[in-house]
Amino acid sequence: MIPPGHVPGSRRPVPPGGRSHKELLLAGEPYDATDPELTDDRIRCRKLLRQFNQELEYDDVEGRAAVLRQLLGSLDEEDPPFIEPPFWCDFGYNIKLGKGVYLNFNCVWLDCGEIRVGDRVLFGPAVQIYPVGHHIDPAERSGVNGLEHAQPVVIGDDCWIGGGAIIMPGITIGEGSTVAAGAVVTRDVEPYTVVAGTPARVIRRLQRPGGDGQVGENAAARAATAENGAAK
Repeated sequence: MIPPGHVPGSRRPVPPGGRSHKELLLAGEPYDATDPELTDDRIRCRKLLRQFNQELEYDDVEGRAAVLRQLLGSLDEEDPPFIEPPFWCDFGYNIKLGKGVYLNFNCVWLDCGEIRVGDRVLFGPAVQIYPVGHHIDPAERSGVNGLEHAQPVVIGDDCWIGGGAIIMPGITIGEGSTVAAGAVVTRDVEPYTVVAGTPARVIRRLQRPGGDGQVGENAAARAATAENGAAK
């Protein structure tokens, strides 16, 4: 949102020894989302998203890569992400992607806190990642006037997040894991597990690479599909 009376480029005074609300946001501490600097950052993000989602041709690979370099906090230049439009986020600079990451259509990532994704991670359509939260006391929340808080979301290498999954603040998803479509992840996911449901729970444990025994071919995909329809 843009607060009423916002003046682009304006800044609130910061007392000696204090920190701006952007610095508080980046440090993972409570911040005021109506702060002018953060509002300017959201406006910049929306303009880049408009280019990416609406203005560039789908086959303009270089143009899309150029926008993502401006939008995201980091990406792998040799094996960059492929993000199907439309994609939505709050700031962009809190999103850090590893090698070969793929996002299907209509993902919504509210990156008021850091979203860090490892290598070769797949996201189905409409995956929602919510590092941000509000106070549960209505008086403290005060509509849009109360302070917000955010906790980082970390997703390890070689994960598959099924379509429509929701990942809540402060979650770590261990490497090699699958989150079934429609799951709501409210606690950390162990490496090499398949989780499904609301709230998400473990429905299968997978053999780690190099361990004894073998994981059945596409075991994670079969389990997720059988239990909760996980699909891209």
